Amino acid sequence: MSRPKLTFACGLYDRMIPLFSGEVRPEGIDFRFLANDSPRDIFDRMGGGLEFDACEFSSSEFISRVSRGERSLVALPVFPSRVFRHGFICINRKSGIRSPKDLEGKRVGVALYTMSAAIWIRAHLQHDYGVDLSTIRWVQGSIETGGSHGRPSVPPLLKPVPIEINETGKSLSELLEQGEIDALAGATLPEGLGRNPDIQRLFPDFPKVEKDYYRRTRIFPIMHLVALRRDVYEKHPFVAASLYRAFCESKRRALERMRFVGALRYMLPWLAAELDEIDAVFGDDPWPYGIEPNRPTLEALVQYLAEQHLIAARIPIEQLFVPVEGAA
Repeated sequence: MSRPKLTFACGLYDRMIPLFSGEVRPEGIDFRFLANDSPRDIFDRMGGGLEFDACEFSSSEFISRVSRGERSLVALPVFPSRVFRHGFICINRKSGIRSPKDLEGKRVGVALYTMSAAIWIRAHLQHDYGVDLSTIRWVQGSIETGGSHGRPSVPPLLKPVPIEINETGKSLSELLEQGEIDALAGATLPEGLGRNPDIQRLFPDFPKVEKDYYRRTRIFPIMHLVALRRDVYEKHPFVAASLYRAFCESKRRALERMRFVGALRYMLPWLAAELDEIDAVFGDDPWPYGIEPNRPTLEALVQYLAEQHLIAARIPIEQLFVPVEGAA
């Protein structure tokens, strides 16, 4: 029997490099890694046209699709991208914002209201700081350029939300600097941060805030999971477990290399100190795959998707992922 050919589109993250280089190979698969550092491009091409056999994919978009009965994709409990998002809320100080509650009644820019980063940020503001999200006027568009953030095929919200589409021709970064929006909550940072003294983070000491958040909740926000075309999975069910094992091995090797500090692999002068702090907060694996190590994070994400009207009701976590041998 011939080996199935499988294309996989993903950013070239350190945890993926052994797969990209061919050092790690999924057993029984003719595997082709398509490096693409534009997640939105990957999502749009997979969500709109199933252009790849597998790829990194927006966790919020995948769960929203499952909740609507869309069955073209299945998911593996592998998380290529996860980011604490407190440090990605930026303000124009001239708007009078000094605390999270001051965002109420303001115009806040967001690349895409339904994107995972925005969902996590709104949840932080609502649950930890008591912000009434219904008072915020959202302005949606690209942070770096005028126009929209990609060509998403995201299911519509189940309840109307006041979202204004940015049609000014300016980027959200420009609007923030010019005071036409008061704040920005996104997956990337505005260009004025560090250059314009009026553009500041809402949480200047964001690493401390984020570490405190993790210690309290055990939540490390997940942005992306790995999606696999259902027709590929149903034709070759073994590929799910084969891919999962390969992703785990690739990550293991990346962690091992990161921890060798005799010659620094990354341009981080104090990497050794950072590793000590990571171990103190997370233990030996700061980036776990599988369901159980990520259950608090996954359950929180599903809860927030329901609260923010992207899905009608919570979905059991086990229903989101196909079974893979060896996954916790």
